[in-house]
Parts: sequence; structure tokens; C-alpha cells
Amino acid sequence: MARYHLAQVNIAKAKGPMDSAVMKGFVDQLDYINQLADNSPGFVWRLQTEEGDATDISVFDDELIIINMSVWQTYEDLKQYVYSGEHLSVLKQKKDWFDKLPGSHLALWWIPSDTIPTVEEGKQALESLDTQGPTEKSFTFARPYPAPELKSA
Repeated sequence: MARYHLAQVNIAKAKGPMDSAVMKGFVDQLDYINQLADNSPGFVWRLQTEEGDATDISVFDDELIIINMSVWQTYEDLKQYVYSGEHLSVLKQKKDWFDKLPGSHLALWWIPSDTIPTVEEGKQALESLDTQGPTEKSFTFARPYPAPELKSA
């Protein structure tokens, strides 16, 4: 069994509140996309409220910034989910719903397989990318790092 899982955090600045007309297309697909993630190979966990999503979790001073966090068994599992199929078609529409953020909006990092990341760890991973660029501590799809157990293999 793998000793490490891949954690990911991504944030986005909504063009309006979740109940606004501009966000309707996103909100209408959210339950389906979350269910798609939940049922994808390698999925372990995702941040969510009792309602089943994370859009009501306020982490930043700007209430329009939403957060998504999840854990996957492998880098390949997460990459397959993000960049293929129905999730990719939703991802291609993100400019309809979200404004560009000035800093990093996605970070990946390895965690022990028996842990769940905290929102604070997600924020630290984003900050690490902004200050240090991709490292073993926090990286991107464009500059991935292997799981610690694979480095010496």
C-alpha cells in the first residue's frame, strides 16, 4: 500500500455570489462534478460541508474566493480526472464564472496516506508556490514531484 497520497487545493474568485445569475451554470453542474470526482479511480477524500460541496466554506477575506481540496491515491489518478472527460468540459468554461487571481490558484503536495489535509495546509501550499515556485513541498501539474517513497526507487 502507498505510504503517500496526493493532496490538491485550488481556489477561484467567483464573478458573483453562488446564488447569482452569473454563477448559475457553475452551480447547476457542481453536484454532478463532485459526484464524478467521488466515483473516479483513485479518489480518497474532498473538502465539503453537510450539503456536499465546499462553496460555503469561507477561508479568505474575499467571500467570492472559493476553495476546493481533495486527496487522490496517485498523481496520475488526479490528472486523469482533471484533464479528461466531463470535468475537462466544465474546466474549459471557468472564464464564464471566475476571474483571474493574481497568485497561485492550484497546488499539489504529498501527504501521509493516513492523513487528511487542513485548509490551512492548503493555503500554505499556495503561498509556498507564490514565494518559492514549485518544490517538493508544493508543486503543479506542469512541474510535478514524485511521492517521497518513489524518489529513491
